[in-house]
Amino acid sequence: MKLHRFEDASQFYQQVKDYLLNYEAHHCLLFGIIDTLINYPQISDKNPYLASVEDGGKVVAVAVKTAPYAAVLSKVEDFAALEAIASNLHAQKEPLPGVNALTDEALAFAQTWQKLTGESYEIEMQMRIHQLQTVEPIAKSSGYLRLALESERNLLLEWYKAFELDALGENQEEIDRIVDYHIKHNRAYIWEDKISVSMVFYGGSTPNGKRITAVYTPPEYRQKGYATSCVAALSQNLLDSGCKYCFLYTDLANPTSNHIYHTIGYRPVSDWSNYSFIKH
Repeated sequence: MKLHRFEDASQFYQQVKDYLLNYEAHHCLLFGIIDTLINYPQISDKNPYLASVEDGGKVVAVAVKTAPYAAVLSKVEDFAALEAIASNLHAQKEPLPGVNALTDEALAFAQTWQKLTGESYEIEMQMRIHQLQTVEPIAKSSGYLRLALESERNLLLEWYKAFELDALGENQEEIDRIVDYHIKHNRAYIWEDKISVSMVFYGGSTPNGKRITAVYTPPEYRQKGYATSCVAALSQNLLDSGCKYCFLYTDLANPTSNHIYHTIGYRPVSDWSNYSFIKH
């Protein structure tokens, strides 16, 4: 079993694409991160950690880490690969805030990291990946979906910060770059009902789909179906533009959003866990 590190995101993509494509929905986040690194490398000041583990010339695990975020792991064919990844990450002498992966892989990596470093771990969030192929008919709220404008940058920044506080309980770094990236690449949308009432972004591409993210409606405009309409309309737009699938993550602690997305046509694919690491 051998770990390979990559400096070039395009070269890395060519090496791991076929493996990731075997489980495309599971890997929609990884595909999206790599897509962003290839097409918008200035999103981060630090070089990303890009690694694959091979056994007999075949990829059995993939790991990506962009500062200051947790490591994101692929589906792992041989859990011995987790020790190789953990050891290599530990040798980087840089802090690792946590791990984000399929439920079994995430727990196994957290346990491996604890043995290696003495750091403990705790569950940060439990999530579910959903996949959509056809948008189900829904009762649409009043208004319409439109691209966000450059002039609305401050509004989107305010809403994105609120979205992160709702979803994560804190604001991450790089918010300005994230919002600018989505506006620049026409990936930020607003639901307009005489005024702007809701937003939705779509993230980096997979070979056959797009991942929807940053669904947010300010509290004063909720309970009117705006977010549902927003996601349904963007999902249909993406399918119409040639995507076979749309993907999104939900927080398992939020039954409302899980129900809403199901009515649109999103179906569960796999569960993910996000563990944070705690130094002592």
